[in-house]
Amino acid sequence: MRAPSTLVLLAALLLGVAVGLCAYTFVYAKGYAYLTNDPQACTNCHVMQAEYDAWLKSSHHSVATCNDCHTPHNIVGKYAVKANNGFWHSFYFTSGRYPDTIEITKFDHKVTEGACRRCHENITAEIDGNVVHGKAAGLECTRCHSSVGHSEAAAAQLIPNSHGRHHEYSPN
Repeated sequence: MRAPSTLVLLAALLLGVAVGLCAYTFVYAKGYAYLTNDPQACTNCHVMQAEYDAWLKSSHHSVATCNDCHTPHNIVGKYAVKANNGFWHSFYFTSGRYPDTIEITKFDHKVTEGACRRCHENITAEIDGNVVHGKAAGLECTRCHSSVGHSEAAAAQLIPNSHGRHHEYSPN
């Protein structure tokens, strides 16, 4: 038998360190909590506490969890969005480039808009077809109802991020 080359051993060592570091971080940061439907998982990171507290007082508290509004309503889409958001939240939070005030991305805003329209289909169908509303071309639920699931302070950040896919504070 031939002994493994130094390059193969080095690659295996680096892979082992990367997997071990990821596993440790996942356990330490309670990453497993994000696989559940428990809204309290969103408070593992301090930047979501205000949104969670506001949701507890909101009209949606008894009928919707974070996932109902912020992830697609199919298993693949739900966990794809959770994985994408989890990666970027972890990256920016760990790197220290994550502000205390968060802002929803354009993509996540579309997901949330879709959730509003799915749950309130009977209402949105009437609005979309109403001539008075100009058949509601481009009208978004969050234009008027931005604070339904969260407080006014949290809702102020519902303007989609135009600077990229990560969450970034924008005072405008």
